[in-house]
Amino acid sequence: MKIPEPWGHPRLSFLLEKAASREAELWRVYVPKKPSSPDTDISPSQRDEAVRWLTGLHRRLQLYPETLALASIVDRFLASVKARPKYLRCIAIACFFLAAKTSEEDERVPSLKELAVSSSCGCSPAEILRMERIVLDKLSWDLHSATALDFLHIFHAMVLSCRSGLLDVASGLNRSQHLSLLTRQLYHCLADHTLLQLKGSELALALLTLELETCCPDWLPLTFDLLKRTQINSSELIWSRELVARHPAPAAARQTALAESRSISAAGAQMHVLAGRVSLSPPPLSPGLLSSPPVQLQTPAAGHPNAPQKVTVRSKSSTKRKVEEMTEDDIYADIKRLYNEDSTAGAHQGGPGVRSAPLSAQEGSSSPCPPLQPAGAP
Repeated sequence: MKIPEPWGHPRLSFLLEKAASREAELWRVYVPKKPSSPDTDISPSQRDEAVRWLTGLHRRLQLYPETLALASIVDRFLASVKARPKYLRCIAIACFFLAAKTSEEDERVPSLKELAVSSSCGCSPAEILRMERIVLDKLSWDLHSATALDFLHIFHAMVLSCRSGLLDVASGLNRSQHLSLLTRQLYHCLADHTLLQLKGSELALALLTLELETCCPDWLPLTFDLLKRTQINSSELIWSRELVARHPAPAAARQTALAESRSISAAGAQMHVLAGRVSLSPPPLSPGLLSSPPVQLQTPAAGHPNAPQKVTVRSKSSTKRKVEEMTEDDIYADIKRLYNEDSTAGAHQGGPGVRSAPLSAQEGSSSPCPPLQPAGAP
């Protein structure tokens, strides 16, 4: 997550209120289930193993932290259905694919075939697609839940807004490195089913205050200031902190996360220096950036070493400006043409047009969907 300059309290309060409202709407108390049979019920330990597997996959694919946090919809799904352990990886990878398509840029989303092969989930792309549809139906197509990572970002920005520069001095890390370290600790917590008793807001606040306690002498006033801005009372925070403190991230994992956060920041600083040396350092963001003209570079023409030639380099901003200038009729015509091309290509080559085919057409070469039942079913 890119850290902007400290936001004002009204903006942070609005984001916190919105996230808390969303959490109150969707969050349900986690009740551990005692599996009656290892072949028919998913145990908490099996759930934890699946989350750790997704964490490793997320690290290999180098996706955004928001993708892994949103993949926690697997818990919402498992709370509403009764599924067998042999289908757990198919459920997990379908939730992960949905999270990636929701949080990632289009060009960063791995193809379904690539995801099925690289994850070694044991499922075909058709089976993942069918499971994806089941997950969406059970969740009423509502994936935009407030995650613990959302609250962690908000609380961290609140600390920076009221004590700017405090974490840089107290922890020896800049704001990006510190948030990266907290995010790695959150990954560890998400893979522990005992912490599902906590709301995402409680988990994020407990993580942040425990970290502040280790690096800030005046962590207690900061904690009270955060409590004033949340709907969490002091007793809930104390209980959350005790629960998180019982399941700390391993020291080796903390050191690894610390080293990774520092190396990422060092690499970014090095790239910025290299960009400055070749005069390609981007200008600061401004309202007029999107409407800036194309860059003109002077290069020698072929056959005339001393004669300069203009070369136009167009950035994404010029493309975006063209899109904004298009009329509704132009956009509709382009979409209609693209749809017809995809349908034709898919019919003859089995390409992207297959996705627009009925679901029954996709089921021809795949095994039937796993028989999932509501959680209350016998």
